[in-house]
Amino acid sequence: MARPKTKPKADDSTGSLFEENYLVRTLGRIAQDPEVALTELVANAWDAGASLVDLTIPPTNELALTVEDDGHGMNAGQFKARWMKLGYNRLKHQSALVEFPPERQGWRRKAYGRNGVGRHGLLCFADQYSVETWREDKGASFDIGTQSEENPFKIEKEGSSIRKGHGTKLSVIVQRHLPDADAIREILAGRFVHDPQFVVRVNGVSVALADQTGLIEKQDLQIPGCPPAEAFVVDTTRTAKYTLYQGIAFWVNGRLVGVPSWVVGSEAVIDGRARFAKRFSIVIKADDGWLPEVEQDWVRFKSGKKVDALFEAARDYAKKVFAQLSATLVEESSEEALVKNREDFKELSPLGRAEVASFARDLVKATPTVSQDVLSAAVQALITIEKARGGAALLDKLTKLDESDIEGLDRLLSEWTVKDALSVLDEIDQRLTVIAAIEKLSGDESADELHTLHPLVTQARWLFGPEFDSSEYASNVSLKTAAAKVFGKKLSAEAFANAKKRPDILVLKDSTCSIVGTEGFDQTDSTLTRIQSVLIIELKKGRSAIGRDEMTQADGYIQDFLESGALEGTPMFRAFVVGHEIAAKTAAEKVIKEDDVVRGRVQATTYHQLTRTANKRLFRLKERIPARYEDVTGADLSAKVMQTASQANLGLQAPGKD
Repeated sequence: MARPKTKPKADDSTGSLFEENYLVRTLGRIAQDPEVALTELVANAWDAGASLVDLTIPPTNELALTVEDDGHGMNAGQFKARWMKLGYNRLKHQSALVEFPPERQGWRRKAYGRNGVGRHGLLCFADQYSVETWREDKGASFDIGTQSEENPFKIEKEGSSIRKGHGTKLSVIVQRHLPDADAIREILAGRFVHDPQFVVRVNGVSVALADQTGLIEKQDLQIPGCPPAEAFVVDTTRTAKYTLYQGIAFWVNGRLVGVPSWVVGSEAVIDGRARFAKRFSIVIKADDGWLPEVEQDWVRFKSGKKVDALFEAARDYAKKVFAQLSATLVEESSEEALVKNREDFKELSPLGRAEVASFARDLVKATPTVSQDVLSAAVQALITIEKARGGAALLDKLTKLDESDIEGLDRLLSEWTVKDALSVLDEIDQRLTVIAAIEKLSGDESADELHTLHPLVTQARWLFGPEFDSSEYASNVSLKTAAAKVFGKKLSAEAFANAKKRPDILVLKDSTCSIVGTEGFDQTDSTLTRIQSVLIIELKKGRSAIGRDEMTQADGYIQDFLESGALEGTPMFRAFVVGHEIAAKTAAEKVIKEDDVVRGRVQATTYHQLTRTANKRLFRLKERIPARYEDVTGADLSAKVMQTASQANLGLQAPGKD
């Protein structure tokens, strides 16, 4: 007599068991990333022939998250045959085309799904979820769990009902990975191409699916042995808000694969920070023949020869586009590099600015994919070179020659190129303009000294001697801190127009002060910088005379600085007190000492002395060409100088213009 068969026990060594949460751990990013999970569930609704998908995302955990669509739905038998089959093969059991409800005859879509894993997206939020689905006025409900050793997932509870219409509703009580509704709405907006027959809502607000307008060029990509693909250039200034991310975007069957980027494969096509990259995007559209090359979670392509060929074709197309639009790229990239170095760039002469701008254009033309950081560094290096060899440096050599040293002057001039000569002439013209403006304004009783004469003098440090004509003189934190202590009680409430542009200027009740310094490494510690010298220029208001009190006051400023405790180092101070005249019996210079060590000097001077000395340094050129500024007012000359100093012309021209 045959013995009856017995059901094997759960721990029978001949059976296969599943570890707890096996399915959750094998779903990859679908079970870990709410953006991927919800994107997959929206794609499932597309595959179900839905015209509307409603996502409800709760504000906190322990509340229900739902995804409901009006697709064809399933009866109980179809649910068990499709949903409950691990690795369900859609192509085998259904087709690549979407099934629609009866009233949507004539609609046509190609399905995204292939492997049957996206439907479990709610496992991202908890270890079990519920499904309610209805079709032909019959409804079925199921609770799906993953706590089973015999099966990776199973039906915990099943029910039936009568419900009109068709559709599917998924729900889960959120235990983890709670998504943000606004962020999900934005993510979904860039993952699917706009289709008027497919509407997605998140918490009742419609998602503006990607509207791929703004296409300015189209080309078929020839990829031997591979399915067809098309390439487009998109001008993002002509598109809707959520059209595309920056970079090269790969769309397969109307759905975005991964995230667009200017890095394709392992190769960067262009620096994504460039203006060109921010304005234009490239779209590679491929049909459903490329679906087998897409990972099941759609976050990337699979590795393989076909994908390598697709990437190479996309990169070649991008490079061709850059060549065609190179004029725009050159102008925008070179201009951005100049703007980044604007403060140094504007200090160059017009000739120097033209040279640097031309260099930037030529570099971008020769290397269209040069990064913005490299381009900016190259421009900065050339600006430094231009400063070193420009008119100011050459003019400094001139000022150190005696007027009678004809041989020295001849030798110096013989070494100059035409460019050197033009640089010097640019610098001389700028300085002559300053001198002429000071002469006119200082003698004009109606002139607004505070806003015209004072800033003009304080920016032209070369007026006080060649040793102060250095870009190293600048305002810094230590000087500002010390100045706040020294002048704190003396500051005027009167606003100064250039306060933000000139942080070195303080407006006092009876004068204007400019305070700048130079830094250098400490002799005892080569790793630390200290203030080495400080220049104070105090310009008296009104048609004032400089007397003993004014000199003593400047002396006090220096001593207050020395005692402030806010300075790093023990700098040498030079203070100039400038007015319209020096009072009788007033010493023009005063020396400040500490323990017989000279710590500073105070010097009184007039506007006339400044311009006379400056003219002498310029070999009295102003006296030889007096007619140049005769018909120009002091205010006009001042405006010209201040504009040159603060608003540099980048020297860029529109494409196609001379």
